[in-house]
Amino acid sequence: MKQLGLFGLSKRLQDLSESGDPLEKLKEIINFELFRDELEKGLNFSEGLKGGRPSCDAVLIFKILILQTLYNLSDDQIEYQIQDRLSFMRFLDLHLSDKVPDAKTIWLYRERFSKNGLIDQVFSKFGEMLVNQGYLAMGGQIIDASIVQAPRQRMTKEEKVQIKKGEIPTDWQAKPHKLAQKDRDARWMVKYTKAKDDNKNSVDLAIPSFGYKNHISIDRRFGFIRRTEITAANAYDGHLLPNLLDKENTSRDVYGDTAYSNENNLNYLKSRGFCSKLHRKKPKNKPMPIPLKKGNTTKSKIRAHVEHVFAVQKEQMHLFVRTIGLKRAKVKIGLANITYNIKRLIFFEKRKLTTG
Repeated sequence: MKQLGLFGLSKRLQDLSESGDPLEKLKEIINFELFRDELEKGLNFSEGLKGGRPSCDAVLIFKILILQTLYNLSDDQIEYQIQDRLSFMRFLDLHLSDKVPDAKTIWLYRERFSKNGLIDQVFSKFGEMLVNQGYLAMGGQIIDASIVQAPRQRMTKEEKVQIKKGEIPTDWQAKPHKLAQKDRDARWMVKYTKAKDDNKNSVDLAIPSFGYKNHISIDRRFGFIRRTEITAANAYDGHLLPNLLDKENTSRDVYGDTAYSNENNLNYLKSRGFCSKLHRKKPKNKPMPIPLKKGNTTKSKIRAHVEHVFAVQKEQMHLFVRTIGLKRAKVKIGLANITYNIKRLIFFEKRKLTTG
């Protein structure tokens, strides 16, 4: 096979650019060096490693994790794709002669993300970058949550009871390899939705889900994720509202569904100067008053914008937690939240160029 010369490589890269390589635009808009200090500290690069200097650059590892999230690639797949695709190599600033981090190395560094809570620091740093570029949180905030599926665990009833109590089943303790493959943090949740039966009658449909939950707050003006919490799937949404409020938003309006509309939350919002735009609940054993119904309908048109986040993550990124435990799930889902914000920022920056 004929070797690719320097001129041939440049021509290939030029062709990629002319074809609209999305990673070239991503690299142009996002200055990944801004995250270097947090990454090197969080990955323990500043302390050094036994045997000499770290084998991989901290920013390089972070960019690889972003690629994994964008294209839904496993560690083995991302290793292969980096070696195979010129667009990946250019995005990562790698030359053909450079060593590509292998799957094991990528896994080890991602483990440091989970053990050191690094994903929250990087998410906060990205938020600072948005503000510095003029993307202030404006127009109020919309709060919602969505289930992120995980592989369903096969357990006996007795094992489920022990897990809920925070105990480890005796049989698992004697089998460390089995224990390592059991997710003791993910939980079941049943979601009810309206559906039509064969006679066109409205019925409640129960949809069981197993995994984790991504709680987010976006700003109404730009739609960036500004606050996030990641929990087991059975966590009650209403309890998370105080943790999700963005005090930096220039508007005091807070939108959310009826799960957040309880007395404690309403009092919390009022005491801190926020204006509740939460959906109102139907009175018990009474029909929904027409004014309340109209008010909820108006709020729904605004609140629905948050669904764009979950649609992108599930349909484009194919977000699914295959790791074990809450700490690792936080990295997986946290990377999806950061990647969504990256895609959103690229959208606005491109629009600036086209509108002049």
